[in-house]
Amino acid sequence: MLNFDIQSHRPLREIVYEELRTLILTGKIKPGTRMMEIELAEDMGVSRTPIREAIRKLEKEGLVVIEPRKGAYASEVSIKDMEDILEVRANLEGLAAYLAAERMSEEEKKELRETGERFRQAVADGDMAEMISNDTKFHHMIVESCRNNHLIHMVEQLQELVLRFRYIYYKDFKRAEEMIPEHKRILEEIVSGNGANARFEAFNHIDKLKDMIMHDESFR
Repeated sequence: MLNFDIQSHRPLREIVYEELRTLILTGKIKPGTRMMEIELAEDMGVSRTPIREAIRKLEKEGLVVIEPRKGAYASEVSIKDMEDILEVRANLEGLAAYLAAERMSEEEKKELRETGERFRQAVADGDMAEMISNDTKFHHMIVESCRNNHLIHMVEQLQELVLRFRYIYYKDFKRAEEMIPEHKRILEEIVSGNGANARFEAFNHIDKLKDMIMHDESFR
């Protein structure tokens, strides 16, 4: 059930759309799940009209597929899409790390270190939600500290799709453990001000993930 009191100033169709979008992006509505208007309306405590409008909007974004005479489904995640996005992300975030090594403030470096530690603890605890939250924040902080608005905007366009992918590839817990020293190397190079090495480590970090997806049959 949606909380309308908090967001009552916003149109209902927007609230429903954003809720469904978040559920798909975070994997709570899994790829291939049928989007039943009646059930969704009952769960959210709304009529079918805003549900139908949201589903149509999500179809335009590629998050929902509508099949004639069959209904609407959360779209499957294409392995090719994952590979393509990670290829772009590796290069953009490599550049962001290069710039961050020169522009990140001491306070930001401290917060980045703390975020890396929280990620390490989440892995030790087996807490997937905290792993994803702190991994996302770690990368977001590096991009924000590059101080290049055009680069930040380009990376932000990928972030929501990347979030959806994170819920898929985190099923491989070994990969999460490997990310701890990789994060540490990126951090150390940024803190030391070595832009070239920071770029290499950031690129390599994401490229390893791309390589895992390309060669792991469980993703096929």
